[in-house]
Amino acid sequence: MARDLHVMMLPWSAFGHIIPFFQLSISLARNGVQVSFVSTPRNIQRLPQIPADVLSLIHFVDLPLPQLDGNILAKGDEATVDIPFEKIQYLKIAYDRLKYPFEQLVISKCPDWIINDFIPYWVIEIAQKNEIPVAFFSVFSTALTVFVGPPDSLFTDGVKRLRPSSESLTVRPPWVDFPSSVAFRSHEAASFYAGAYMENASGISDVCRLAEVLQSCDLVAIRSCPEYEGQYLELYEELLHKKVIPVGLLPPDRPEGGTSRAESFQWLDGQEPKSVVFVGFGSECKLTKEQVHEIAHGLELSGLPFLWALRRPIWAVHEDEVLPDGFVERTCSRGIVCMGWIPQMEILAHPSIGGSLFHAGWGSVIETLQFGHCLVVLPLIIDQPLQARLLVEKGIAIEVERKEDGSFTGKDIAIALRFAMVSEEGNKLRSNLKDATKIFGDHELHRGYATKFVEYLRDNVKNKSLD
Repeated sequence: MARDLHVMMLPWSAFGHIIPFFQLSISLARNGVQVSFVSTPRNIQRLPQIPADVLSLIHFVDLPLPQLDGNILAKGDEATVDIPFEKIQYLKIAYDRLKYPFEQLVISKCPDWIINDFIPYWVIEIAQKNEIPVAFFSVFSTALTVFVGPPDSLFTDGVKRLRPSSESLTVRPPWVDFPSSVAFRSHEAASFYAGAYMENASGISDVCRLAEVLQSCDLVAIRSCPEYEGQYLELYEELLHKKVIPVGLLPPDRPEGGTSRAESFQWLDGQEPKSVVFVGFGSECKLTKEQVHEIAHGLELSGLPFLWALRRPIWAVHEDEVLPDGFVERTCSRGIVCMGWIPQMEILAHPSIGGSLFHAGWGSVIETLQFGHCLVVLPLIIDQPLQARLLVEKGIAIEVERKEDGSFTGKDIAIALRFAMVSEEGNKLRSNLKDATKIFGDHELHRGYATKFVEYLRDNVKNKSLD
C-alpha cells in the first residue's frame, strides 16, 4: 500500500536557519511530503503561519529547551536573536541537551529522512542507530560552504587542518581552482575564526560540528541553484565525494497587494517608482551606536528617499535615543524610520522601492533580488562578507568602503547609495541586476529544483517501501 514520504526537520535555534528550514518544509509539502518540523516552543510560536495549501502536511513538534544551571539563559531565551553574541555558546549547551528527547521522537515517529543542520551533529549517531538516512541542509550560499571547505580542511580530532590562523581566511583557499574574490578581510576573519574555529563553552567548535555532519551524512542539500552558483556547486560535490543537490533558492511567496495599510505604506504610495532605498539589517546584527549614527549620516548626505526599518538597539533605553539629534526633523520630507516590526516582504514588493542597503545575509539577498532592487551591501557578521564579495564579483552589488578596522563613515554610505541608485557610473550595475532578477524571481525554476530533491529522497529511502 502506498504511503507518504515522511521527513523530520531539525534546524539550529537561529532564525537565519529556522526560516530557510521552514521554507524548505513548504516546498517539500507542496510535493506531497509529510513534514515534522522540530524546534523549541517559543521558536515555533514565532514562525509564520503554515500556508493553507499545505496545512495538513506540516506538523510542528516542540521540544522544550533544557534549562542551564545558574540562569545563564533566561526563560524564553530560545534563539540567538534573544541573547547577546557571547551567550550563544551557552545556547548550544542547552540545545545539545535536546539529543535524548529528539532520539525518543525519532524512535516514535520513524521518519524516512532526517534533514539536519550542522550544529546538532549528534543527529548522525541517532540516525545511524535507527537506520535513517540524513540530509544536511546548508542554509548558506554554496560559495561560503566551498570557502569553509570539506571535512579534511577543518579541525578534526583536535588537529588543525589548513586553517592555522584567522589570516588563512583572508585568501582564496587552495581547493578553489577558478578566479574568486570570496574571502574575508582581516577584521572579519578574526571574528569568524574565533566564533567558528575555536572551542567554546559547549566543548566543540562549530567547524568540528560541521565536519562530523559532512563526513557522515548521506546527502548535502543547499539553498542555491546552478544558474547563480554553478561552479561552486560542481566543486563542492567534487570536494565532498557525495551527492550535493541544490533545492532552489526557496524564495518566499510573493505578498498579495494591498494587504497592509501601515503608515509606511501610505508614505511609500506617495513616492516615485523605484526611487526609495529600503534600509534594513535584520534582528541578528546588533548595530553599535556609532554604526547607527553613521548610517543615518549617510542617508542624510545621499539626498535619496529612504525607508529605514530599525529595531531599538540594546544600548538605547528609549526609541528617541537611537538616532542622532535632529535627524528625523532634517530628513522627514524624504525619509521615514520605522521602529520595530514591519511587513518587509510587502515593502520590498512595493513599486516605490528601488534599492536596498543591507547586510548581504543570504536570505535577504534572495528576498531582495527577486524584486530587482539595487544592492548596497554593508556586511557585518558570519557569512555576510563572503556573500557580499560574490555579489560584487558578479557585478550586481556595490559594497560600502571601509577602513582596515572595519569602520565606515556616513560619506562612504552616501557614495555607495548614489552610485547604485542614480549615478551614470551605476548603469552597468543596474543592467546586470535585470539578469539576476530573472533567476531569483523565477519561482517555477526553484520549484523544479525542490521537486528533483523530493524525487531523490523518495528513491533513496532505507528499509522501507513507498510503493
